[in-house]
Amino acid sequence: MKPFTSAFVGICALYERKIKDLNPASRNIQYDIADLYNFIDGLADMSALVYDHKVQAYLPYDREWIKQKTFQHLKKLAH
Repeated sequence: MKPFTSAFVGICALYERKIKDLNPASRNIQYDIADLYNFIDGLADMSALVYDHKVQAYLPYDREWIKQKTFQHLKKLAH
C-alpha cells in the first residue's frame, strides 16, 4: 500500500469512527463525499507533507488537495 493510500484510508477511518461513536446502535454506516468533506473542513488543522524525490524535500498540500485525493481514492475503490 502506498503511503498516500494509507493516509486516505486513515482519514476515512477517522470519519467512520466518529460516525460510529455518534451512532453506537447502528450496524451499518453510510455517508457520502459531502459528509466526508464537511468532516475534513471541520478539523482544526489539516495538511499533508509529501516527499518529492525530484527536489528531495517535503512539499505541503492543503485540505483541498487532501479532499481531492481522498475522493480519487474512494472512486478507485468503487470500481
